Amino acid sequence: MEDVLEKIQQKILTVENEDIEKLRHFWSFHNKKVVFTNGCFDIIHRGHVEYLAKAASQGHILIVGLNNDGSVKKVKGENRPVQDEYSRAMALAAMSFVTNVILFEEDTPYNLIKIVKPDILVKGGDYTEDEIIGSDLVKSRNGEVVSIPLIQGYSTSSILKQIKSEL
Repeated sequence: MEDVLEKIQQKILTVENEDIEKLRHFWSFHNKKVVFTNGCFDIIHRGHVEYLAKAASQGHILIVGLNNDGSVKKVKGENRPVQDEYSRAMALAAMSFVTNVILFEEDTPYNLIKIVKPDILVKGGDYTEDEIIGSDLVKSRNGEVVSIPLIQGYSTSSILKQIKSEL
């Protein structure tokens, strides 16, 4: 029998992992369109699932850049993340349409995008194309930048506010 947990764990990579370049060459050789998106994904909710499913529909391979714990603290504040990086990575990697999750420690995924070389860069509709980190890299390789509308009422911040108000 196949070890499902092990299969999920194998989908989690780090920037230092040399397999990223090998995988990218493999996907290119097989004409697979690589889609990249990123975020903190602190508390997975419906908005995340629908956003990631729509991102996955843009190509064949979905790579999710995940801010590590230190990066989330810098971006979101001292009280975040609520869940540690491994827990967040596991939740994302368990999604069938996510090919790999790659942890990164910078404030932005710019260097990771340089390594992954996605064909399609996806961000939420709350960003304009010129605000999307790495759009210059993707466009310089004749790739495309896609903005996916967010589902109103679903955000980690709003969930945390609701939890706090009920305590």
